[in-house]
Amino acid sequence: MPRRRQSHEPGHRRKFLVIIDDTPECDRAVYYAARRAARTQGGVVMLAVLELADVQSQWLGVAELMRAEATDKAQARLDHFAARTRNLSGIEPEQAVREGDVAGEILKVIEADEDIAILVLAAGTGSEGPGPLIAALAGGLLNGLPIPVTIVPGGLSDTEIDALA
Repeated sequence: MPRRRQSHEPGHRRKFLVIIDDTPECDRAVYYAARRAARTQGGVVMLAVLELADVQSQWLGVAELMRAEATDKAQARLDHFAARTRNLSGIEPEQAVREGDVAGEILKVIEADEDIAILVLAAGTGSEGPGPLIAALAGGLLNGLPIPVTIVPGGLSDTEIDALA
């Protein structure tokens, strides 16, 4: 049974979870989460997930090098979006890098932090569909989430998001 959310209890605050990846729409999710958190005195948690299926089949030295490179790249993205969040909202976001299946790691982070109350994703604007995370949600992850999901249309401008957040 999932832990009860505590975000509205004394000593707690609502946190918005954003998945940091290399998709163009990631910035829209970060922008929305930062602005919404600022307006509601909340927090932002940023999660980057390393999916390193190929690492297991590599020699130990090569595997460690691949893991280190992927971690450095993910941390650089986190640092970029953390700076953006600070500039937009004055909030210092929490950051985490995990390795594994994205859906599974999202659930683990939510379960570990009872203040995470909303998962924020942004929809892709390309012809290939709404994006891999939203496709995973539609494929069944949504049923296992103990929190609501906010999907930000990837084509919204900063001004349009400000009006909604």
